[in-house]
Amino acid sequence: MGRELPLNRTRNIGIMAHIDAGKTTLSERILYYTGKTYKLGEVHEGTAEMDWMIQEKERGITITAAATTTMWKNTRINIIDTPGHVDFTMEVERSLRVLDSAIAVFDGVAGVEPQSETVWRQADRYNIPRMCFVNKMDRIGADYDRCLSMIREKLYARPLPLQMPMGAEDRFAGIIDLVKMKSIVWTDPLGEHIEEREIPSEFVEKAVKLREQMIEGLAEYNDEIMEAFLEGAAIEEVVVRKAIREVTLSSNFFPVFCGSALKNRGVQPLLDAIVDYLPSPKDIRPVEGHNPKKLEETAVREANDKEPFSALAFKIMSDPYVGRLSYIRVYSGHSKTGDVVLNVSDGKKERIGRILRMHANDREEVSEVYTGDIVALVGLKTTRTGDTLCDEKSPILLEKMQFPDPVISIAIEPRTKADQEKMNNALRRLEDEDPTFRVKIDEDTGQNLISGMGELHLEIIIDRLTREFNVSANIGKPQVAYKETITRKVEMEHRYERQIGGKNHFGHVVLMLEPAKPGSGILFESRIGAETIPGAFVPVIESGVRDAMEAGVLAGYRMVDIKATLVGASYDEADSVDMAYRIAATMAVKDGARKAEPTLLEPIMKLEVVVPDEYMGDIISDINSRRGKIDGIGMQGLLRVIDAHVPLSEVFGYATGVRSLSQGRASHTLQFSHYDQVPRTITDTIVARLMGRLY
Repeated sequence: MGRELPLNRTRNIGIMAHIDAGKTTLSERILYYTGKTYKLGEVHEGTAEMDWMIQEKERGITITAAATTTMWKNTRINIIDTPGHVDFTMEVERSLRVLDSAIAVFDGVAGVEPQSETVWRQADRYNIPRMCFVNKMDRIGADYDRCLSMIREKLYARPLPLQMPMGAEDRFAGIIDLVKMKSIVWTDPLGEHIEEREIPSEFVEKAVKLREQMIEGLAEYNDEIMEAFLEGAAIEEVVVRKAIREVTLSSNFFPVFCGSALKNRGVQPLLDAIVDYLPSPKDIRPVEGHNPKKLEETAVREANDKEPFSALAFKIMSDPYVGRLSYIRVYSGHSKTGDVVLNVSDGKKERIGRILRMHANDREEVSEVYTGDIVALVGLKTTRTGDTLCDEKSPILLEKMQFPDPVISIAIEPRTKADQEKMNNALRRLEDEDPTFRVKIDEDTGQNLISGMGELHLEIIIDRLTREFNVSANIGKPQVAYKETITRKVEMEHRYERQIGGKNHFGHVVLMLEPAKPGSGILFESRIGAETIPGAFVPVIESGVRDAMEAGVLAGYRMVDIKATLVGASYDEADSVDMAYRIAATMAVKDGARKAEPTLLEPIMKLEVVVPDEYMGDIISDINSRRGKIDGIGMQGLLRVIDAHVPLSEVFGYATGVRSLSQGRASHTLQFSHYDQVPRTITDTIVARLMGRLY
C-alpha cells in the first residue's frame, strides 16, 4: 500500500489564539464542512469534538492540544487545536514545533489580546507562515479595521487583508473577496450554501481601496505584479494568488480573513485559503539535526518518502482504551506497523505496535506512516516528549524542545495508604504527558510537591487525579517557586585536604562570583591555564559549581543569574583528585554566596484587567496593595484596559477578588513575565517562615 495523496497535498496547521477568541469553534466548523463530523459541536454546550476532556467540557476551554485529520479539495489537512490559556502555553509551543503553518484567530471585538501576542511570538521563533482570521464579526463592538491596526502595532506584523466584512455586529451580512472582487453570502443558517454576487454599491469604494493596497503590497515582492501595477494593466487572478502564496510562505505578509465561526460564516473561504496559500511539507526547509556520533556534524533530511525515516515525538498521552500514545510528526521516509525504530535521545530501540490517525479522542488505525504525517504510535515504552525516532542505520538527532521551569507548587498527600501507590503511578503518568508539570519530594518535610505553570494548571491536574485515576488526596496551599541570586561581586578561596582510606585528597580553587544579567542562568568561565592545574580538572570544578547552585544559601532555592569565574587554583601531583576539586568548588560557592549579599527572586506576572470606568479606581488600589506596578491604562471600546506587573505570591485567587471589586463585570488575564528581586523585608519574612521560625 502506497501513499494516498502526493506530499504537496498535505497541510499541517495549528489553530492558535487568546482564550475565548473562538479557536475550537472554528475547528468544529472546519470538521463539519469537510464532512468529518455530521453535527455542529458547540463549546458553550460542552459538545465540541476537539474539547474531549471532561475538564474542557465543563470549563468551556481547551486544555490539551487536540489533533485531527480531515480532507478538503483533495488535500489532507492535519489540524492541531491549541489551548489559549496561558497556563497551557507549552501545549502551543510543542505543537508549533512540529507544524508547518498556523491560523491565528482574533476576537473581532478585543483584537490582539495578551495571549495572542504570546502565541504569535512563539510562532515567530519557529518562523512559521501564518494566516489571520478575525472572528466574531457579528458581535457588538466588532471592528475589522481596528484589528488590522492592532496586528501592525502590537505584533509588528504586516497584515494583508484578502477579505473585508460587509457590515459588522447585527448588520454583518457577508464577506467581500478582494482577490475575485465578489461578495460572498451564506443563504442558510448552517452556512453550507454559498452564493457569489456583485459587491453592493455601498461597499465598492472601500473594497477598491483595500484591493489597491493589497496589490501595492504584493508588488513589493513580485516583479510581474509591479509592472502591471505601474502600467495600470489588469492583473490575472492566477498571478495574484501565486504572489499571495509566495509572500505568505516567506512571512513577509500575513493574509487576513474574517467571519463568524459561531454563525457559520467565513469558514469555507478559509479552508480554500489553507489549500491555496499555506505550505506543504515540501515547501518548508529540510529539517536539520545532528549526527549523534559526531554532534558537531549537521545532518539534513529532505521531505521525501525515499529518505531514511526520521520523526519527532512531540506529545505523550495516556489513553484509557489503548494505553500510552506517542504523537509524532514524520519529517522524512516512511515506516509501518511492526517496524523497529531507534530512539536516538536515549539510544534504545522501540517497536511500533500500532499506528493511529487521531481525531480528537477517536482514532482510525492505519498500517503505514509517511513523510508529513502527524499520527499517534502505540507500543513505544521509553519515548518521551522531544525524543527523535529514526531509522537505526541512518541516525539523526533533531533539536530538542525547551520547556520553562514551573512557577507554582503545592503539597499533595494521599488520604489513605491504599491511595499512596495509586497516586505515585498517576503522578508519574501525568509527568510523562506534560513536560511543564514536575513532581518531587521535599527533602526537609518529606512532602510530595507538584509544580506547574499556574493555579489553573494544577487545578486541572488535581481534577484529573481524582476522576481519571480515582486518587483521593489532601492538597496544601500554593507555594511560589522562588529562586536565589547574589547582589555583589566576591572572591572566595577554598582548600580541601583530607585523608580518606589512608590516601590524601587535595583540591584548591579560587572563584570569583558576580551577579549576571537576569535570565542568564549559571555562567562559568576559567581564566587559568594548563600550567596552573591540568585541564581535566576544570570541568570537574564547573560540575562542583553547578552542584552548589542547585540549593541556595538563604532558603535552599536554586541559584541563578550568577557568573562564576575560576581565577586561581593549585595542584599537587601526588594527592590532587577529581572529588577534592569538586568539593572545594562547591564549598567556595556556598561560602562566597553567603558573603555576596544573597537575595530571593520571585516570579512576576503580567496582569491585564479590562474593566468598566466606574470600577477602575478600586482595581488600581487593589493592584497597588498587592505590590503591583501599573504599566499603562488604555481603552478598549468603552472599557478601560489596565496593564500591570504583580508578584505571583500576591495574586493567588485573584479571580475572586477582581469579581467582587467589579460586581463580576471585569475580566483579567495573568501570565508569567519574569523573575525579579524580592524586597528585603519580605525576603526576611519568607526565609524566617521557611526556617520554621514563624510557625
